[in-house]
Amino acid sequence: MSFLVQLLLPLYDNQGRPFDAASRSRIRQELAEKFGGVTAYTRAPAEGTWEDPSGRTHRDDIVIVEVMTEVLDSGWWKAYVGELANRLGQEELVARAMTFESLSTKVVSD
Repeated sequence: MSFLVQLLLPLYDNQGRPFDAASRSRIRQELAEKFGGVTAYTRAPAEGTWEDPSGRTHRDDIVIVEVMTEVLDSGWWKAYVGELANRLGQEELVARAMTFESLSTKVVSD
């Protein structure tokens, strides 16, 4: 079984200031070093909306960063996501893991 882990990263801090590209680059580099590769969907930000406990609706522009892994180390991910939330000044970051079946094949060349 394999896992696809996705992080939904905001483009702006809580005051509406954009995060610098170096912050996202650092995250991509950390994940690529640990997992051997990373995909970042950065071309067009996705829009996230949510309602807080008082009923106010909030909106975020986000990018999705994902890695594939054979082993899901939930403890490592929870610590890393907590560290990222702290670095980015967020109360919470969304991270999700899904199982998947790879449909790709390796081509052997002579």
